[in-house]
Amino acid sequence: MNVRKSLLLSPYFAPLNEFHMLQIVLFIAVLALTGGLAYRGYARVWQNIHLGKPEPAEGDRAARWRNVLLVAFGQQKMFKNWLPAVLHLFIYVAFLITQVELIEILVDGLTGQHRFFAPYLQGFYTFVISFIEVLSVLALVATVAFLARRNLLKVPRFWKPEMKGWPFRDANYILIGEIILIVGIFTMNGADTVLQARGAEHYVQAGPFAVSQWLGPALFESLSTPTLIAVERLGWWLHILTVFGFLCYLPYSKHLHILLAFPNTWYARLAPKGEMTNMPEVQKEVRIMMGLEQPDVNAPSDLPVFGANDVFSLSWKNILQAYSCTECGRCTAACPANITGKKLSPRKIVMAVRDRAEEVGAAISAGKQSRDTYDDGKSLFDYISPEELHACTTCNACVEACPVLINPLDVILQMRRYEILTQGAGPTDWLPLFNAIENNGAAWAMNEPRDAWRN
Repeated sequence: MNVRKSLLLSPYFAPLNEFHMLQIVLFIAVLALTGGLAYRGYARVWQNIHLGKPEPAEGDRAARWRNVLLVAFGQQKMFKNWLPAVLHLFIYVAFLITQVELIEILVDGLTGQHRFFAPYLQGFYTFVISFIEVLSVLALVATVAFLARRNLLKVPRFWKPEMKGWPFRDANYILIGEIILIVGIFTMNGADTVLQARGAEHYVQAGPFAVSQWLGPALFESLSTPTLIAVERLGWWLHILTVFGFLCYLPYSKHLHILLAFPNTWYARLAPKGEMTNMPEVQKEVRIMMGLEQPDVNAPSDLPVFGANDVFSLSWKNILQAYSCTECGRCTAACPANITGKKLSPRKIVMAVRDRAEEVGAAISAGKQSRDTYDDGKSLFDYISPEELHACTTCNACVEACPVLINPLDVILQMRRYEILTQGAGPTDWLPLFNAIENNGAAWAMNEPRDAWRN
């Protein structure tokens, strides 16, 4: 017996009529279109992340799982600022738990039924949907609060120069979308509650929901049954279309962190904050200078390239971090250089890496450039100025502040290494120090050997 026949013969479900069959066809078409558009967006992000150099995931797997569970899933670092943390928790938990109802909506859309799981779960089903409704109310409160913080209270970290234009609008679009989702849920459940009370065909008895049991009659009791069915279907389609819209929109939004925060915390480096990665070529030269190693006569004469000047010379983890950025601005708010009025904004550094990856990836996808020979005359230095790089004090305040373990400092250090060691450039105040270390093995430009004090 196939699934269609089993549903038709089930005592819990009404037979499917032409209207329901039409909905199934329409739902499958929309689902297929959403899948295609979403795949295209996420494939683009995957391609752009892998523009970076390979870097293995080293270290204790238990520590990585701890990061995922505590930082990504448990929101541990968010609670250093309790008010936005609690508001974010409302939306976050509602997002997670609402996926239960989303699964049912998908099943209903593919089968043409309504509240597919209600007859099987009964009282537990009523509890779950009621819990989702309570969370949805809390999420609505949080969403309105976040809109007010951005647009009315104008919290300073949301009004930095890098947030002008699309980044600011993007945040508002998602918050408005959250409200539309919640409106869809309560329109669907509210009308459904009244239809259940009237014993309308195709609307199973799912029990009284925590909010809709009074909201539904208050809003929809005066409507006729055909109108109520139309309202319920409108809420159902509004909710699922908004969800599908989110899925397609996320690859182009900073809210991609909803998905990427988990792999980002897993792949985050486990080394102590502030520990710089060694450059083998420089390390070898220092050992030769100190008499700890003999020069290699067969070594190539070409100078190596130190640091990074573009996405190709960054690690793929750096680009993953850029796509995981929430643009919350906690890193910039904690940065002492930014606080004192300097141009540096760690958030802008991370956003610049993502913007450059987008530009490079688009050119490669369009066939305008090849990855192996890519050269458009630009680099990360066209996005990040030397003034910003030089203002960093390497204090790690930005690294400590990030709620999803992004490390803006690593990009800054790699670009400074490229500027100083590969280009031979840098701030004029720094160059005498570097020359003294290179020529004398000491920070001070003195002719005496550095170990002369022992004689």
